[in-house]
Amino acid sequence: LEFLCGNMLEIHFLCLKTVRVRGSGRHSRSDPFRFVPSNCSESTESGEVYVDCQDRRLASIPMSKIWSREPKHLLLARNRIKVLRDGAFFGYGSLTSLDLQQNQISLVEEGTFQGLTRLRTLLLQHNRLGTLSEEALIPMPNLRYLRLYDNPWNCECPMDSLIRTLQVPSNRNLGNHARCAEPLRQRNRKLKEIDAELLCKESPSTGTPQGDQTDPTSLIQPSPIRSKQDATALCHTYIFPQIRLDCRNRGLTKVPTGIPEDVVHIDLSHNAIRHLRAKDFHGARSLRTLNLSHNKMEHIDTGSLSGLLHLRELDLSENGLYFVQYGVLEDLYFLSQLKLEGNPWVCDYSIHYMVYWLRLHPAVKHSGLLCHSPPEHTGESVEEYVHSYNRECPKERQHSRTDSDQTDPELWNTPLEAQGELEEEEQEPSHLRMPQKYQIIRLS
Repeated sequence: LEFLCGNMLEIHFLCLKTVRVRGSGRHSRSDPFRFVPSNCSESTESGEVYVDCQDRRLASIPMSKIWSREPKHLLLARNRIKVLRDGAFFGYGSLTSLDLQQNQISLVEEGTFQGLTRLRTLLLQHNRLGTLSEEALIPMPNLRYLRLYDNPWNCECPMDSLIRTLQVPSNRNLGNHARCAEPLRQRNRKLKEIDAELLCKESPSTGTPQGDQTDPTSLIQPSPIRSKQDATALCHTYIFPQIRLDCRNRGLTKVPTGIPEDVVHIDLSHNAIRHLRAKDFHGARSLRTLNLSHNKMEHIDTGSLSGLLHLRELDLSENGLYFVQYGVLEDLYFLSQLKLEGNPWVCDYSIHYMVYWLRLHPAVKHSGLLCHSPPEHTGESVEEYVHSYNRECPKERQHSRTDSDQTDPELWNTPLEAQGELEEEEQEPSHLRMPQKYQIIRLS
């Protein structure tokens, strides 16, 4: 017993010593025993340090000195933060972006962002903020992007200074799409459109200008909810590691407007979109992946994907597509993955374009292209159907050899096709015919 107790005391002493070492390390970036919040990660992207603490159930801001290097980007989305206190970001002076979206923040004290002189992007959307003072923004002179939408803003006198700041012409990217929730007469109006002169002239109890209570029927009715579906207001925007727009399960019936030009990934899955229209993604020139799966898609206009020259992955699975219209895929030069399963593909002549396009782009990995109808082709590969279609030469095509040659890609760019082209024109006698100096090449 004496031997065991002696060892236990020694172990206890060593544990106490280790705890002291770890505690002292919280104030030193070089200490190997530095305490780091559970599962937070540090990474470097393009030479800039990112600290990712998303989905960590944090209720407060981690201390700045626990990281190995000063972060440029701090990601705190989807946690349990409710209040931002004065000095919450002390020591984070190198930050250029701060993501606080999808928390439970209802209060931001005026000194919260003190010291963030380099901050350019602040994301506060999808929280519970009812009011915010202009004083909270003053410590951030370089702020260029401020997201405040999907908060229950109370557009009364305490919001006067913030609304005036947002309405300054040079602050065109601050507070876009944020709307009032209260009072009733201002509901659904954008903060940038509120008449700031009237905010502090209204009676808090009635929402009407003081001294003008003679006609209660003259109350301004709430402006109707907008009919346009705006992407930045409806979807979640993430900036790490690349800009991503998450619009899943939003009940969308069409592609929302206002898609950011620099977005790299868009997820529109699990909605009720039936029709892709021309220019739905106009301007999204940097788009790399587009997920449109699990919608009710029945038709894709020819110009709906035009301009997406850098798109690498396209997911059209689990929709209601019977075929893809000619020309839809022509701008997708760098596409590498195409998901098509779960669509009721109809194996008739309309499906041929898809197969020809895939033949001309052999690097594209595709899946799910199976005939759903007619019954005699159900379950058959669409590629096999098209091959058998060309091999068997259906009766309706037997009267015209030229049509057959044009629709069979195996005859493209061959002497037989060139001969067919020449036969359509009146040819001169052989002794008068000039030597052929050109070659006929068909470009799909």
